[in-house]
Amino acid sequence: MKFKFFRHLHTLNKHRWEVFRLCCKVGIPFQGLVHDLSKFSYTEFSESVKYYVGNRSPLAECKRQMGYSPAWLHHFGRNKHHYEYWYDYRAPIQMPIIPFKYMLEMVCDRISASKTYKKKDYTNSSPLEYLMYERDRMVLNDKLKDFLEEVFTELADKGEKILNRKHLRELYQKHTGSIK
Repeated sequence: MKFKFFRHLHTLNKHRWEVFRLCCKVGIPFQGLVHDLSKFSYTEFSESVKYYVGNRSPLAECKRQMGYSPAWLHHFGRNKHHYEYWYDYRAPIQMPIIPFKYMLEMVCDRISASKTYKKKDYTNSSPLEYLMYERDRMVLNDKLKDFLEEVFTELADKGEKILNRKHLRELYQKHTGSIK
């Protein structure tokens, strides 16, 4: 258990550092700094240590074993960069357009997660591959799915140089028509 504690702490800090670096690139350094702080709460951290496997989210492993994850329910309910935070099945608009700054953080989070879990097998195509794997199951506005697909396709083709606020805002506006 002690080994898992420190391995998970290392993985978490590595992920948060990469998110911070990417958030600085896209002009949201404060969001990068406070990204995923809820993962240090007892609810999330203890479950993550218990189900730590190293090559994927421990919360996914918990879901695989238990059928659900209390830590995941805690996490997405407190972090606006997760599309699940915005889904409301009883609202007139169940899947709203998520504000730009949270979509930027989502992009950074997904790239960082791919780098963190794939390690040396990471390529700039990894975030796109994962998006395409889960796209049909995502409860996310189709306009935002298209935005993510275009961003990750460009990342795969051109690398991280496409990660700048101006360019990503143009893509966001192209897909959503929104300037939020």
